[in-house]
Amino acid sequence: MLWIMRFSGLFSAALVIIVLSPSFQSFPPAEAIRSSHLDAYLRFPISDTPPHRFTFRKAPVFRNAADCAAADIDSGVCNPSLVHVAITLDFEYLRGSIAAVHSILQHSSCPESVFFHFLVSETGLDSIVRSSFPDLRFKVYYFDPEIVRTLISTSVRQALEQPLNYARNYLANLLEPCVRRVIYLDSDLIVVDDIAKLWRTKLGSKTIGAPEYCHANFTKYFTSAFWSEERFSGAFSGRKPCYFNTGVMVMDLERWRRVGYTEVIEKWMEIQKSDRIYELGSLPPFLLVFAGEVAPIEHRWNQHGLGGDNVRGSCRDLHPGPVSLLHWSGSGKPWFRLDSRRPCPLDTLWEPYDLYGHSR
Repeated sequence: MLWIMRFSGLFSAALVIIVLSPSFQSFPPAEAIRSSHLDAYLRFPISDTPPHRFTFRKAPVFRNAADCAAADIDSGVCNPSLVHVAITLDFEYLRGSIAAVHSILQHSSCPESVFFHFLVSETGLDSIVRSSFPDLRFKVYYFDPEIVRTLISTSVRQALEQPLNYARNYLANLLEPCVRRVIYLDSDLIVVDDIAKLWRTKLGSKTIGAPEYCHANFTKYFTSAFWSEERFSGAFSGRKPCYFNTGVMVMDLERWRRVGYTEVIEKWMEIQKSDRIYELGSLPPFLLVFAGEVAPIEHRWNQHGLGGDNVRGSCRDLHPGPVSLLHWSGSGKPWFRLDSRRPCPLDTLWEPYDLYGHSR
């Protein structure tokens, strides 16, 4: 298990160290697994974006530990022994996505059993991924921005209005029916523990699992118009809603499909267009549908907010306790701050996973 410990309560003077347990240190160099190619039925729009404007280094090879089940590289996405991880890919956040994948493979005890589902709205990204992870097991799914473009309303930060942010609402439709569960991860994080531990989360009767933060002021995520009208605020009747961050979720896609949660979320987005019931992008619809009905996951699996707030992106400290995942949610991203030579202390923990060609 990987622990991150703080030796200072003040962020400006934080000294952070990473301690690797012997179990992780003893893993042999690993070998990534062969990937499936794009399905023929995926139709991508023509893009003028040059596909190779980024250069990434090739990652080390990662092999399964001795006690892992044998990996069948030809079994496809429906292999029941796979751990499924979904991440979006776009040019703006590509550097973060590559680092996230790198971190997952490095700390996984069975990296050959991790299957990545990449959600894209641009072409050329699969070849960039393959340049860093030549044998990675993955598949690319095209998400049509037009599906949500008319449903998206303005937000406090323009980045939150990008259609690809809403692709997670459609995972149950995009992924194969045989994929019954998936871990959804944002692109601005690193995993510093074995992803299989998160995969084994028990959801019980719930559709999603995530770390909850019940001390947060839940009312701030919705407008006064929302709270003043029973037809809106009544959505939480009989529930004890808590804030959760949608950047790290374990999702039961089988139950999602059965209930039809995508359509429920879309209905709230339609209401938002006419009544302005929230201000913060793709998060509030998830809160409206699931807050108070979330299977709790340890906070160690989403040390979020490291990117500061949605405006200034100021430096933040870690929450107390052990860490399995660091998440730079907020406007400050570690690759931008490192390149500008004005990093926050915790950005140096992201840097070892950065495979960008011009980084040190």
